[in-house]
Amino acid sequence: MPFPHFDPVLIHLGPLAIRWYALAYIAGILLGWRYALRLIGQARLWAPGGPPANTIQIDDLILWVTLGIIVGGRTGYVLFYGQGQYWKHPLEIFKLWEGGMSFHGGFLGVALAVTLFARANRLDLLRLADLVAPCAPIGLFFGRIANFINGELWGRPTSLPWGIIFPSAPDNPPLPRHPSQLYEAGLEGLALFLLLRWATHRAQWLPRQGALTGLFLVGYGIVRISLENVRNPDIGMPAFPLGLTMGMILSIPMVAAGAWLIWRSRRPAALAQPAEAPQA
Repeated sequence: MPFPHFDPVLIHLGPLAIRWYALAYIAGILLGWRYALRLIGQARLWAPGGPPANTIQIDDLILWVTLGIIVGGRTGYVLFYGQGQYWKHPLEIFKLWEGGMSFHGGFLGVALAVTLFARANRLDLLRLADLVAPCAPIGLFFGRIANFINGELWGRPTSLPWGIIFPSAPDNPPLPRHPSQLYEAGLEGLALFLLLRWATHRAQWLPRQGALTGLFLVGYGIVRISLENVRNPDIGMPAFPLGLTMGMILSIPMVAAGAWLIWRSRRPAALAQPAEAPQA
């Protein structure tokens, strides 16, 4: 199946190019922000305690999270996947429009941003993270769709009927490959969102400190480790032992940390306490 040949630029406004990649980040951030506001507006989900932040604080948090995504994502790509090329040409670090963002770097950037925001506003860190976690798959979905439009991060060769010939793949003759970006959009994005939605609205996990964060970490980590088996290893990466890839290596600690958070959230001490009545 030939690649559809999407134009990575949606529209040119004079010298300004509006790219699908940038729009994916904008859509993920804005929809994630609106979803967070909906979650804190449903008090029953947080009972017996209340939401970890108010609407004004969430509006402020979105700027911190955006900076964490951009700075962390780009820094992570440079450190984990750059193979030293950016130290030779440091100005290329700022060419975000050419792609080159790392989820794990973005995750660490957001984790740092949420930590600093919680400390600055004297909020419960884990409960604030539990609010951010269900929103993250929205951004992951749009980001992976943008990867597909850009024709990047393609999968390994396959004989399956839905294999796609990506023009940017270094194959001679051209080989059909797994559209791993779409697999990730479906699993890291849609399926993980629905899992976390079940946890917030059906299983009532939000009152348990750290449970949603742990579920996100475990869910993403397992999906990423699994899909690394059909995703083409990043060009220039060394041969890691046991068939591991960089994505696997960075995801294994996420699964371990997430499992610990879920276990910790089951303790009675992790249950949110009833919100105090406002002073007269």
